[in-house]
Amino acid sequence: MSNKIVPGQVTPSLSLNTVDDNQWALEGNLNKTKTMIVFYRGLHCPICSDFLKTIDNQLSDYKKSNTEVIAVSMDSKERALQAKNDWNIKNLNIAYGLTEGKAREWNLYISRSIKEVEAEVFCEPGLFIIKEDGSLYLVNISNMPFARPDVSSLPAKLIFAEEKQYPVRGNK
Repeated sequence: MSNKIVPGQVTPSLSLNTVDDNQWALEGNLNKTKTMIVFYRGLHCPICSDFLKTIDNQLSDYKKSNTEVIAVSMDSKERALQAKNDWNIKNLNIAYGLTEGKAREWNLYISRSIKEVEAEVFCEPGLFIIKEDGSLYLVNISNMPFARPDVSSLPAKLIFAEEKQYPVRGNK
């Protein structure tokens, strides 16, 4: 991993295409809402399917917490679109084409394929919440698909944190 992203500091830039043929850029969301970026492994990952479906089913709760959500992978457009369709993702914004270099900028772990169904190279899971000013508020990075945050209770916790003006932690 390269330079460590520190909570409270500005995150790297991120600009990608989405499966619905739009361009998405983190910078375009700043000053409007918090942004939750969910980096997922790709089409081959059944745990990613369940994780993204949970988020998709709770998008209205995330909206109430003033948080826009996007899921991002290193998959091609075709694989990302297949994941959206196969996993029955209805409303979650899905971006594709994350480069290995950009994944490393975000301090994500990178894996090489061990099975034929896996992409040759893919990023391991990461979840980042970026405040309206572009600074990192919350980060959860894993080197395996099995350790992920509880996204079903996260919207309520984000509302609580905002109401209590809970400060950024882990920044020393």
